[in-house]
Amino acid sequence: MADQDDLAAEWGEALAEQGAVPKGGVPAAGAEGGDDDMAAQWASMIEDGGQFVQAGNKGGAERILNQEEIDSLLGFNLTDITLNENSGIRAIIDSAMVSYERLPMLEIVFDRLVRLMTTSLRNFTSDNVEVSLDRITSVRFGDYLNSIPLPAILSVFKAEEWDNFGLFTVDSSLIYSIIDVLLGGRRGQNAIRIEGRPYTTIETSLVKRMVEVVLADAEQAFRPLSPVHFNIDRLETNPRFAAITRPANAAILVRLRIDMEDRGGNIELLLPYATIEPIRDVLLQMFMGEKFGRDPIWEGHLATEIGQATIAVEAVLYESEMPLKQLMSLDVGDTLTLDLKPDALVTVRCGDVALTEGRMGRVGDKVAVRVVRPLRKPKTTFAMFEMADQSSKRVDAQ
Repeated sequence: MADQDDLAAEWGEALAEQGAVPKGGVPAAGAEGGDDDMAAQWASMIEDGGQFVQAGNKGGAERILNQEEIDSLLGFNLTDITLNENSGIRAIIDSAMVSYERLPMLEIVFDRLVRLMTTSLRNFTSDNVEVSLDRITSVRFGDYLNSIPLPAILSVFKAEEWDNFGLFTVDSSLIYSIIDVLLGGRRGQNAIRIEGRPYTTIETSLVKRMVEVVLADAEQAFRPLSPVHFNIDRLETNPRFAAITRPANAAILVRLRIDMEDRGGNIELLLPYATIEPIRDVLLQMFMGEKFGRDPIWEGHLATEIGQATIAVEAVLYESEMPLKQLMSLDVGDTLTLDLKPDALVTVRCGDVALTEGRMGRVGDKVAVRVVRPLRKPKTTFAMFEMADQSSKRVDAQ
């Protein structure tokens, strides 16, 4: 408390020298009204020095958060925004985003892509290449563009059958590693990175060849679900020029790690949800070949029950249309003339559906109908329903 008392005394002497408050703590007689009030407040605080210091300690006991703690609370850390698990307010904002886990078939597709890329990149580089799936996340497109570490090459490709675009990003470490491997660099040496300059035409062409190899593997990975062709639209180095959808739209981000002994890097494949919307029903499957709304056991049981069902058929001798006035004027004993020959065929119907035709006859004491034409098969079959479903999907895709 000695240091705090000395500090209070120094404040008192400074105010006394300015003529506002004497050492005794009494305001000067010639001070102005506003200065007198201020000096009186300072004097009272100096006289109650212990209480003032004690109150200051109470105020200083409140802990002030640093910037890292504030970013953690808000969840708006720009270094790893949307690429890692979010927390705080950011997690609440992104809670309405569609999660890729609702599309189980995506994991199977990208796992197949990893196996295909391992073989194709080994043939492409003539080196020992290991490809691993790092993560699959849902991000907002605008946040992803802001998080891309530069320099990088961004390839915009178009899915022809889906009539939409996707984004393929190759980071600088993988770019220089691929260039070093393809141009005969020695093993065991780190790739030389020259930052601060644009990529040359040769470097861009080599990276484009690698992107074409990966996109060809992606076509094979999606082929069991839906035939699709990925064609490179353009290569960009500025994320602003690689905008393929609105910044707030959700997208699937797949990060793949490529290792070539002591060299390698990351590639990222981004597919907006609008791009994969045409095959959403297929991606919702839990396993390959799953059919929604179709149960073979139930279909067989239904066919058996339908085959054993009893229906009522009608033999229609003659049909005619007459005015209601004529119908209302009929009396008991009136005769209706049928415009029908004795050998005319009789129509056999089930409800409003005409099944066949026959001739009237008699078997014992009962009137019978002999079928003279084969039954008419219904035009509606399961094949028609399947074809109609496929045609509707094609129309929606277009």
